[in-house]
Amino acid sequence: MQRRNLLRLGLASAALFSLAGWVVVNVQPGWHNGRLSSQARTVFSALALGLLDGTLPAESRNRALAMQGLLERLDGLISGLPEHAQAELSQLLTLLSSSAGRIALCGLKPDWPQADVPTLQAALQGMRSSRISLRQQAYHALHDLVGGAYFSDASTWPLMGYPGPPRV
Repeated sequence: MQRRNLLRLGLASAALFSLAGWVVVNVQPGWHNGRLSSQARTVFSALALGLLDGTLPAESRNRALAMQGLLERLDGLISGLPEHAQAELSQLLTLLSSSAGRIALCGLKPDWPQADVPTLQAALQGMRSSRISLRQQAYHALHDLVGGAYFSDASTWPLMGYPGPPRV
């Protein structure tokens, strides 16, 4: 091996290990101690805006209460998943919380809080119809979690015309 190649390999390795060390120190897991991290909550809030457009309350105070309830129900729903599923979801949320992961997996350039609803919906549609099965699986998992947590609250049932369970 030539000295130049050895130096390039050394510099590339040092850069890679520095990046890996930074990630380990600075990146929070998406799911920790039975709760979503603040970054994961930001991701789910944005996802909810894109997925639930038209069903969320229009008034900002009621919308904020609906989002808070959704995030609390997500904590409960995720805590009921098997540990391996929690770990996989945590990895997905950690990836989506990073700029590189958000762009690579969702194709979403603006950060989650800065993205408007049409941009979020376009990114989600891109995931749903992607040729890459990993993107599709991530979309379906996030879609099902948001939908399940939101529509499990009885206050959302009239929006769908669902009268509630029959009385027995």
